[in-house]
Amino acid sequence: MKKALLNKKIGIILTDTIYGIVGLALDKDVVERIYKVKKRDIKKPMIILISSIEDLSNIFGINLNQKCINILKEFWPGNVSVILPCKKFEHIHRGLNSIAFRLPNKKELIDLIKETGPLVATSANKEGKKPAQSIIEAKKCFHDEIDFYIDGGEPSQNPSILVKLKNEDELEILRGKICLKK
Repeated sequence: MKKALLNKKIGIILTDTIYGIVGLALDKDVVERIYKVKKRDIKKPMIILISSIEDLSNIFGINLNQKCINILKEFWPGNVSVILPCKKFEHIHRGLNSIAFRLPNKKELIDLIKETGPLVATSANKEGKKPAQSIIEAKKCFHDEIDFYIDGGEPSQNPSILVKLKNEDELEILRGKICLKK
């Protein structure tokens, strides 16, 4: 899988939430291919999986104060995707100057991202359809449009919760319900 991703292939894997189409986030051609295969609205950004909070500043140039970092640590690693302002990588933010990031709660996935760099992750379905609940469903949907499929069993969660960090300490919940760690 690592070799395929580094060779600019796209695949379907079980993330820490659901099956997703993944590829190198920093490679514009890979990202555009995922949009085409998924038939996704080209104005709608996708979630980026990172390996650490430090990736936000080191790779994406997002400088957060300690208050924001503490908020992120409340639900990362985990199933919460957070929209943050980001002017770099227009092929990812699609002109919106913000990107949804998630630090997944799956060690193998974090280890993979450490070796490949950030990954685009979008649900394994055509735009507007229900996300695949198994690798068999994903294969029926995409056939040979996808370079590799990794069967991870049945998803144990729903799609990630989506929130937007509005100020230094204000979250707007856009999808799902959030429970902070105790």
